[in-house]
Amino acid sequence: MVEELVAAGVSVVSVGLVGVIAAARVVQQYERGVVLRLGKLRPGVRGPGFTMVVPFVDRMRKVNMQIVTMPVPAQEGITRDNVTVRVDAVVYFKVVDPADAIIQVEDYRFAVSQMAQTSLRSIIGKSDLDDLLSSREKLNQGLELMIDSPAIGWGVQIDRVEIKDVSLPETMKRSMARQAEADRERRARVINADAELQASKKLAEAAGVMSEQPAALQLRLLQTVVAVAAEKNSTLVLPFPVELLRFLERAQTGQRPVEPPSRSE
Repeated sequence: MVEELVAAGVSVVSVGLVGVIAAARVVQQYERGVVLRLGKLRPGVRGPGFTMVVPFVDRMRKVNMQIVTMPVPAQEGITRDNVTVRVDAVVYFKVVDPADAIIQVEDYRFAVSQMAQTSLRSIIGKSDLDDLLSSREKLNQGLELMIDSPAIGWGVQIDRVEIKDVSLPETMKRSMARQAEADRERRARVINADAELQASKKLAEAAGVMSEQPAALQLRLLQTVVAVAAEKNSTLVLPFPVELLRFLERAQTGQRPVEPPSRSE
């Protein structure tokens, strides 16, 4: 009799232990649990930690609440100014309502991916090539709004959308390179012309100063000779004015210049 009671007790404990193991669930800190009882959604969401469900009756699905980084495959399209481009992007999103993410959409990751691809092709068709290359922030905001509008009903929030790369045809790259080269050449010519204008003004001022002192012109000539002679790779022929030699000779002897006699008529 005692042995039968002991066997029955062990059986009950074993069944209870199996039931507890079958009912026990562990939800991670970054997850939330959604419980369906006989196919019907139970109110409330199970938080992180240890929780219990009814075995063989309840079914709990765990939803990851972390931010998901999803690359959007490159989409080929024609811009508004008739240029064929390939654009790829990346979407950052997270689940804010686990119940809607399970009930309202079959696979919220696949749904967000398809919506991102469709929205990216739409953005390409509505934008010019210059906007795709320069106005990235504006296009990112528009793309985020297009994806976030339907995703709200799926319990998903779009955190950020970034356009990664814009691939252009080789012919368009060469055309843009020629355009950039022509623009740089134009700016170089404008800068040279402005420099010539400024230099001409300074030369005009210098000529006005030298016209008042003739000796300054000779000093400038000597400076030019010194600058050319520093190269030591050319022969310099310098016309030297005789008046300068006479001026130096008189300055060395300390004599005053002799005035020529006046002629009487």
